[in-house]
Amino acid sequence: MVSMASSGTSQNILSARALGIVACQRCTKAAPLGTRTCDRCGHKLQSRDPMSLQRVWAYWFVGLLCYIPANVYPMLKTQTLFSTDESTIIGGAVELAHHGAFGIAAIILIASVVIPLAKFWAVAYLAVSVTQPTRVSNQRRQFIYEIVEYIGRWSMIDIFVVAILSALVQLKTLASINPGPASIFFALSVIFTMLSAQAFDSRMIWDVQTKRDSAT
Repeated sequence: MVSMASSGTSQNILSARALGIVACQRCTKAAPLGTRTCDRCGHKLQSRDPMSLQRVWAYWFVGLLCYIPANVYPMLKTQTLFSTDESTIIGGAVELAHHGAFGIAAIILIASVVIPLAKFWAVAYLAVSVTQPTRVSNQRRQFIYEIVEYIGRWSMIDIFVVAILSALVQLKTLASINPGPASIFFALSVIFTMLSAQAFDSRMIWDVQTKRDSAT
């Protein structure tokens, strides 16, 4: 983005498309507008992705549908010599807190409940904000998008814990821990949420000027 100040208070923002430039989303090399493929990496060049929002909402709804059974069905199935215990995500966190492991319970709740719900809200808000005016500045919306992209890599922490416990605790008839059906739905929810965030074309944020930008 190119910012040009005039009259001391007003500010005009020029996009790369307004300057006749398109950047490759794979290697970030700039090329003249109208160039079909990047001469560096061969990636298809598009000033804007016309199907971006459709893919965002499609992946978003599938991820949300998978997130519901991920919290209803058990995440872990613990079998001992005399009993079998099945625990959901929230139920397991509550049980850990009951035994005094408040730190671990808080990490599980944040990674499995707070962050996924925040990602759903953030992606939906970004998709809606590019279709209608919003009072949030373009810079802040871009910052929200970068946060969603950054925390996506940490969304599989529950699946890693389940995989480690299932591999380590296998004592045949004495005790064993196996993943429950919720682990599959949770992994699918994370994958589709990440695809939804990646499908969002962040360049559309700068196409709609907010009321705050117009006022300044």
